[in-house]
Amino acid sequence: MRIVIVGGVAGGMSCAARARRLDESAEIIVLERGAHVSFANCGLPYFVGGEIDDERSLLVQTPASLRAALALDVRPGHEVIAVDAEARTVTVRTAEGMSLLSYDALVLSPGASAFVPPIPGVESPRVRTLRTVEDAVALRDRVRAGARRAVVLGAGFIGIEAAEALAAQGLEVTVVELAPQPLPPVEPELAWLVSEELRALGVDLRVGVAASAIVPGADADSVVLADGTEVPADLIVVSVGVRPDTATFERAGIACERGAIIVDDHGRTNLPGVWAVGDATLSVDAVTGARRPVALAGPANRAGRLVADDIIRPETARAIPRPVGTAIVRVGSLTAALTGANRMVLDAAGADYRTLHLHANQHAGYFPGASQIHLVVHVDAESGRLLGAQAVGAEGVDKRIDVLATAIRAGMAVDELIDLDLAYSPPYGQAKDAINLTGMVGENVRGGTLALWYAEELDSVLDRALVLDVRREDEWLTGHVRDALHVPHTELRDRIDEVREAAAGRPVRVMCASGVRSAIAHRVLTQAGMDSASLSGGILTLRATLGSRAAAMLDTEAFIRG
Repeated sequence: MRIVIVGGVAGGMSCAARARRLDESAEIIVLERGAHVSFANCGLPYFVGGEIDDERSLLVQTPASLRAALALDVRPGHEVIAVDAEARTVTVRTAEGMSLLSYDALVLSPGASAFVPPIPGVESPRVRTLRTVEDAVALRDRVRAGARRAVVLGAGFIGIEAAEALAAQGLEVTVVELAPQPLPPVEPELAWLVSEELRALGVDLRVGVAASAIVPGADADSVVLADGTEVPADLIVVSVGVRPDTATFERAGIACERGAIIVDDHGRTNLPGVWAVGDATLSVDAVTGARRPVALAGPANRAGRLVADDIIRPETARAIPRPVGTAIVRVGSLTAALTGANRMVLDAAGADYRTLHLHANQHAGYFPGASQIHLVVHVDAESGRLLGAQAVGAEGVDKRIDVLATAIRAGMAVDELIDLDLAYSPPYGQAKDAINLTGMVGENVRGGTLALWYAEELDSVLDRALVLDVRREDEWLTGHVRDALHVPHTELRDRIDEVREAAAGRPVRVMCASGVRSAIAHRVLTQAGMDSASLSGGILTLRATLGSRAAAMLDTEAFIRG
């Protein structure tokens, strides 16, 4: 059997390696149009930033090492420009010319190409994407040549990593993002924390605006923004998204949807003998059923392995699982991570869901170095099934998101998180881990023990309800909602009549720092016969949700009193 694989890196090379392990007799040919068939594309920003020093460290495998270890025929500099599915051949272009290559099984792993917006001046030599080793080397060379100012167009994961890397090299960095926040898939109340961290790194963050032109200059370019401002730049990184690189295969009759190759649950396309994997394929979201490409290395690697199983051992091959889209990024001293669906996706799907906010410590509070993990978790309103989760924090974010990704894959309900037996020792966690606490809050909400109100509702709450702040006096003075009543939760039982009189028949909406004390107060108020709800995530979530509006919405008596 001759297996021809178009494209290396994650999906293609995973498929090739698995196919060889299953069938020593197969002829396996990998055609890669670039110079490197197996490189660490996720490591490119860290090479630019100097954390990875040697370019050779980015090369995971070479044609020689793959031939020696796995007897693979790997051919860099070979671009497939046509497919004849009936004849089972591909047309290959190299520096030497054209050739035809026949196949028994064809696996397409072309990946995705960086989208470059069609704005004037984008062809300037100071403009680069960050998708290849050559891109990373060119950016690092420019930094070493004395570049002082960088503009990053796009604040997605790669854009943020590039900005962090360039700032670490001492450059003045401006990030331009059309969305109203960095990391658009991240919930706004967590994205605000990322924004603040970027500013702490010295990054000039411009959101809600796009670049309209690049004006080349003799010594530097100027990036013109849609609001009329201009930002000088010695180098410009374009990171505004990717597009499936599938035009050649769509012309050959491969069925695509919005440019992504349609595959079944074994990676088969609509043409016999042709499979596809990776960033160029259409995935079905595990939570909502939405159809979209998922440009992540993990799913591509696993799909490549399963496609090889389907080619060599179809009778026992497992289906490719639907991805939950787990991703993580470092931003200065913080880590941001997500898995499953966010609000935007759930709203688009018409889902009925509840959102939980927690600010639990990553390990025991009495152990030195304790810090908060800011968690947002979405659960199905009826069944309690976990739908999505996101977290931002200095430590422990990866562990919690990985646990929640596993729980989502397993179809667990939020209250089942209570019973997870997680590793505990004071330096590593708490006896009631953030995951267990999420389950407890979820169970309380589902069972009616806890009613929540949300920071987004503040304006309407102020119009129709009494806001009760149950924090300590010193906390109250650092900032509180205007017109709120202040009664520390330890005094609430003795002052319940004061609350009842202030409410005057209105609902009472309770708040504290993170939602723990307000939940206690809620139980006191509810059992005293009042209409009560607790602010999800407390003032920590409220401040992050309000963002730049916080100063206008909160009074700070500490400053007023001097």
